Amino acid sequence: MKEPSRQARWERRSQTPLLVLALCFTAAYAVPIVAPEAHADVHRACTHAEWVVWGAFAADYLVRLGLAADRKVFVRTHWLDLAAVVLPLVQPLRLLRLVATLLLVGRRARMAPQVRLTTYVAGAVVGLLMFGSLAVLSVERDAPHGNIKNLGDAVWWSFTTMTTVGYGDHSPTTGLGRVLAVGLMLSGIALLGVVTANIAAWFIARFERDDQVERLQLAAIRELQGEVRALRAEVAALGGGPAMATGPAMATGPAEQPADPAPREVTSPTP
Repeated sequence: MKEPSRQARWERRSQTPLLVLALCFTAAYAVPIVAPEAHADVHRACTHAEWVVWGAFAADYLVRLGLAADRKVFVRTHWLDLAAVVLPLVQPLRLLRLVATLLLVGRRARMAPQVRLTTYVAGAVVGLLMFGSLAVLSVERDAPHGNIKNLGDAVWWSFTTMTTVGYGDHSPTTGLGRVLAVGLMLSGIALLGVVTANIAAWFIARFERDDQVERLQLAAIRELQGEVRALRAEVAALGGGPAMATGPAMATGPAEQPADPAPREVTSPTP
């Protein structure tokens, strides 16, 4: 069995710590938005925690780049990871750190062999719903003409946007809020496509298994028919061959003529 590479071993070992850091990032991102009246030290600590988590994911990318067998191929095939690492440095906004962390967590979750597609899709839906609600609330709460003023309105808006229903009772009025809306709509459509494709693949696999079972049954029936024909041929050969001549029915010799039950009376002719 081929031994996994150093990069694969690092990814396997760092999977759980990075997911724990992502949960810490979730709390650090949510607290200032849900509790804006919190002390300034709390907000400052949350900001530092966000940067620490992003730095951990950036360090993970650099380590994987150093362990890669071909670094050029690694950069070319992991360009989304690189963009997520560089993005917050271009313009240090909290929203960019959110997007970068979501991209990195999503990439690492897809690489985990123990994460099934259904679990990944469910986690992506919950994550996008939660982070979309927090992000739109942070940018729309203080908008002059905004109508998303609390977490309940933000969650309802995120849910209707992701499902592309769009009732219109709540909608973003700022440019950044509308960018978030476009991202949620595209993400919702993509996740719906993944779920639909997964269900279709399950039905196709089920039908293929049924067809395979039917083909195996037909092959077994044909094999049995061939064996029956061979047995009939052997029986027919044995029935007409010399082996049957030595049987009990042939060993008794010719059948005796049955005796006349009433002897005939002989009469002499009259003169």
